[in-house]
Amino acid sequence: MRWPWSPSSADQSKKSPMLSSDKPTKTDWSWSHYRDPRNVIPVVLLTGGAFVFSTFYRSYLKRIPQAFYIAPHFWRKRSLLGRVTRVGDGDNFRLFHTPGGRLAGWGWLPWRRVPQTAKALKDQTVHIRIAGVDAPEMAHFGRPAQPFSQEAFDFLTSYITHRRVRAYVYRRDQYDRAVATVYVWKWCLRRDVGLQMLKEGWATVYEAKSGMEFGGLEKRYRRAEERAKLQKRGMWAGDQKKTESPRAYKTRITQAEQSA
Repeated sequence: MRWPWSPSSADQSKKSPMLSSDKPTKTDWSWSHYRDPRNVIPVVLLTGGAFVFSTFYRSYLKRIPQAFYIAPHFWRKRSLLGRVTRVGDGDNFRLFHTPGGRLAGWGWLPWRRVPQTAKALKDQTVHIRIAGVDAPEMAHFGRPAQPFSQEAFDFLTSYITHRRVRAYVYRRDQYDRAVATVYVWKWCLRRDVGLQMLKEGWATVYEAKSGMEFGGLEKRYRRAEERAKLQKRGMWAGDQKKTESPRAYKTRITQAEQSA
């Protein structure tokens, strides 16, 4: 007679120890399995593809938030494509980097849009200094504004604000700005922003003793400045002998501050 709480024969068989005949056989760890082309080729292709995509992303699709993050090998070899968010002076502005442009989804994908508020743009824009030109100085650091500084600022603001530009970067200056030759599309033509400033008479060729960058365009820039003087455009409309260049203005102000 079997008690109700006693285990059944089926339960006993489950708990019975494994028979020697049921023990797993020793696995063959031969390396031939890993040398089989049917296994090796997919692994190589996946690994190589991941490496190529990672390299391509870091080089062409990774967004650069500030000039500080531009890698050393990037200078003089690459350019930044982005949208101008704000003009700070007659020769510098803020650029929100949009690598890949529309092909990478910027402007039409929901997660690829340029922020619109100052809070969202904080620490997310590259400060660009236009290479080869010097515009009249706005009032800052307690210094008075130079004549024609507002006109130069207004021209640059209307010319590039909220537009896509491409900046060919050369180096980072002492103010953490990327010195660059900048191009913008106007009426199906690619325009050199610095050159247009010179042609309109709202900038002069950069004349500092150090930090000069022209990207091979110095002669063209000097011809544009001379032509603007002959045509009496912008700051050259009045008595040119009394017109003070931005470099002369900064030198005079600095000497006055040192002697004070």
